[in-house]
Amino acid sequence: MRILVSNDDGYFSPGIALLAERLARFGEVTVVAPERDRSGASNSLTLDRPLVMRRAANGFRYVNGTPTDCVHLALTGVLDPAPDLVVSGINFGANMGDDTIYSGTLAAASEGFLFGIPSMAVSLASKAGRHFETAAAVALQLVERFAAKPMREPMLLNVNVPDIALDQLGGVEVTRLGRRHKAEPIVKLQTPRGETAYWIGPAGEAQDSGPGTDFHAVASGRASVTPLQLDLTFGRQLGPVKEWLQA
Repeated sequence: MRILVSNDDGYFSPGIALLAERLARFGEVTVVAPERDRSGASNSLTLDRPLVMRRAANGFRYVNGTPTDCVHLALTGVLDPAPDLVVSGINFGANMGDDTIYSGTLAAASEGFLFGIPSMAVSLASKAGRHFETAAAVALQLVERFAAKPMREPMLLNVNVPDIALDQLGGVEVTRLGRRHKAEPIVKLQTPRGETAYWIGPAGEAQDSGPGTDFHAVASGRASVTPLQLDLTFGRQLGPVKEWLQA
């Protein structure tokens, strides 16, 4: 099996190193990741300048661009043949609910999915970072299942793993995305030149976090696996919008 690994924390992050090491048991692993932390980059492509891909001492390739750039370059100019699977992570922090809109971790996986390649994004749902091993074990379980029994069509999975020891993990649950409250207010700062600067506030607390959601699974000590799609069409509004335009 050929696996492309990427992330948004940068090629030097502990999560990507562990993930690449563990996935090597399944075949050939290629790492193409950003040269620096690009968290929150979402699905942005760099179109206003050329990109450079370099190779680190450990063999990882890194790009002076976004997570989407990394996977796009890998699939259109580096890897031949294409990989069988794209895995993004292990992200340092959760990507649940509304986070998925902004997530560079998920963006790397979704770029693979857009190319018709089964893809998954794996995140350790905490900022403490104590148990990357648990997230790696869940990723291996999913890849092993994919290798043994591939889905009939490409899948895009968003995986969030609680930051607990593996022997405390209560299994894996298939979930839907929850929802957060609106973000906390921005933080205003004063620059040395007397200008007002703004720091984006933290994400709000979970609002829709009941049973069946990714928030609930992780809070209950289970890994959350959410299948996603990229069709943004609001089907129920097709008719009303047609009527509105024709009125």
